Amino acid sequence: MTLRKDAWFWSLLLLALLTAANAVWMLAAPQHWYHDLPAAVPDTGPYNEHFVRDIGCAFATIAIALGWAAVRPYWRAPLLTVAAIFLSAHAGLHVFDTARGFLDGDHWLLDLPGVYLPALLTVPLAFLALRAAHLRTI
Repeated sequence: MTLRKDAWFWSLLLLALLTAANAVWMLAAPQHWYHDLPAAVPDTGPYNEHFVRDIGCAFATIAIALGWAAVRPYWRAPLLTVAAIFLSAHAGLHVFDTARGFLDGDHWLLDLPGVYLPALLTVPLAFLALRAAHLRTI
């Protein structure tokens, strides 16, 4: 198989690597991640090593899905859909918590790069992949 390195490949690979880096940090050094991530994670509640690692497993799963989607175009639609569901649900929880005042208003900007942007990128990519897959079956 020849790997086609197009814009899809590079976009998904970059998303996969960034997501994997976050997952590895959460799994390998959960306390460091909790205290040193620039998103003010301590604002969400007390440190729980097990919980940080649980979420690190979820991010590792999403990183694998994004990497798989990068190299296997046939699987892009379902893999991107799953990634978009998780990342947008995660972002939705942050919107809910910030809008209700559980998190300070500064979290709108703090959460932009690591929470909102991944969702804003993967949702349209998932729709494009789903549309392309649908057009191939017509």
